Amino acid sequence: MSEPTRQRTGRDLAHEVEGYLLWQARVAEAEQRAQEFVRPMEWLTTAQRAEIEQQYIADSLRRARQDLERIAARCVSLRAEYENRYRRLRRRCVGLALAVCAGVTMMATLVLSL
Repeated sequence: MSEPTRQRTGRDLAHEVEGYLLWQARVAEAEQRAQEFVRPMEWLTTAQRAEIEQQYIADSLRRARQDLERIAARCVSLRAEYENRYRRLRRRCVGLALAVCAGVTMMATLVLSL
């Protein structure tokens, strides 16, 4: 049997749309910067200009992808770290609450037995 298909929630779809729009903005920015980069090079032929622009865009997008992958990896590690800290804090709080309850119960038992 195949693994169960993951159903998309509205939040998942919104995140995908947001990611798509952000990437398209990055592509547009890379294209604009490439055009600005080759603009002062008037001696280039049209084909050379287009080739340099394409190389510039490809390089910019490759670097942007690497940055995003680094950020995503850091987000995952931070999430794991915070989840671990939360579990430890929750254990300490539950332990403290149980200790307080045990102490109050013991005190009430001693007071009632006298």
